[in-house]
Amino acid sequence: MARDPAEQQPPYFNIDPDAALAELGPPTDSAGFAAIAEACARGRTDLASRGLNEAGRKELRLFSTWEITRYLIPVAQAHFRRVLKQNPDLPQGRSETTGGAKWFTLDEVLTLRAHFAAGGSKAKEYRPYRPEGLPAKLVAVANFKGGVGKTSTAAHLAMSAALDGYKVLVLDLDSQGSMTSIFGGQVADEWATVFPLLARHYARHLRGENQRRMDRGEPPIPFDDTLSEALDVTAQSLIQPTHWPNIDLIGAQLNLYWAEFQIPVWRMQARTWKLWDALTESLEADGILDAYDLVFIDTPPALGYLTINGLAASDILLVPMGASFLEFDSTGRFFDMLHSTFHSIEEGENMAARALGRDELAFEWDAVRAVVTRYDGAQQAELAGLMQAYLGRTLSPHRQDFTALIGQAGEQVSGIYEADYRDFNRETYVRGRETFDATYAAFKRLLMGVWRREELAARERAA
Repeated sequence: MARDPAEQQPPYFNIDPDAALAELGPPTDSAGFAAIAEACARGRTDLASRGLNEAGRKELRLFSTWEITRYLIPVAQAHFRRVLKQNPDLPQGRSETTGGAKWFTLDEVLTLRAHFAAGGSKAKEYRPYRPEGLPAKLVAVANFKGGVGKTSTAAHLAMSAALDGYKVLVLDLDSQGSMTSIFGGQVADEWATVFPLLARHYARHLRGENQRRMDRGEPPIPFDDTLSEALDVTAQSLIQPTHWPNIDLIGAQLNLYWAEFQIPVWRMQARTWKLWDALTESLEADGILDAYDLVFIDTPPALGYLTINGLAASDILLVPMGASFLEFDSTGRFFDMLHSTFHSIEEGENMAARALGRDELAFEWDAVRAVVTRYDGAQQAELAGLMQAYLGRTLSPHRQDFTALIGQAGEQVSGIYEADYRDFNRETYVRGRETFDATYAAFKRLLMGVWRREELAARERAA
């Protein structure tokens, strides 16, 4: 008599030891890790190359008239076509079939947006809000829990802002380099990352410190070749263009992790070096904050020295998190570590500042928001509501849904905005990008509020 399937034993009973041994394979030594890494590298190259053009570079897709008038330039399709016909000097797009839809590059879309902004209705937003005379806003996306959609959120916000018309710099501080891969960056070693900017900041401090030491008759701290070489590096030399015409990148690769060991050595040598200011002051000194509207900083999933630099540099901090107990608990511990870290820096600096009668150090962020990602409303609504009740304004009321489009875009090492909607059911595409459009809308409200507050404060000071 056959056994009822409900009464079958679980799969971890009656495992044959000899069969298990046959499946096991030989032990792994340290060289085995190299072989596994090399296999992953081959696979990564294969997968990434499927999105490259003949020159071996990523290439941004074209945008149709339907997509432009629905998502990018707020005009009716008929009016859009009429304006193109009346202005033959404007980009006219290209058709893949006779009489078919017109398709445009994003560069052409930006040109068309500028034309409509110059002569279009004042009631419509052709260009995003950006007060004159104010520097770029730096936005850090951070959490030390992996798998919360940190890099994905940062990348899609950068793409959304670029589609909206902002000029964006993406700064990858994570030595895993996932953000760099998304934007097709090529990074040979740590000298093509932010590392030389941090080294330059320390080198400049050390030169001044050594002069003071020699004035006191003390021997100088050794100034090695790394620091000498870093003095000649600028942020502009590290920035590489991407396949997005208005997104640039300072990339990352594995060797960047060396900074986590080198920074504390420098700090031990020169205790007066303010390591947390290294990134901020380097970007300011090189004019980066005047050249861009937004700088998105993707941080490592750990609260190390690179993350501290990214957080200290940022004006806006976004903390992605899932709607689960473990992620809520982990995010709470992350905020606790942020408090401990930055409060201890303030306490250490301000003891000396008070003794010398100097201004005290006080870290401040324009806005801090936690963002629920990979949200499943059918399963997580109650817990998300509870999290909202506890966190209040700190938790963005918008929740970023997980859709099939997110998974499919990820399989192609691309963002959702890089996906051609013709590869999907039109309804699936519209629904899939809605969640990221809403995420960007929530962020843009935050950004506009911050900029408006500064704009009004500047007017008040001027008056």
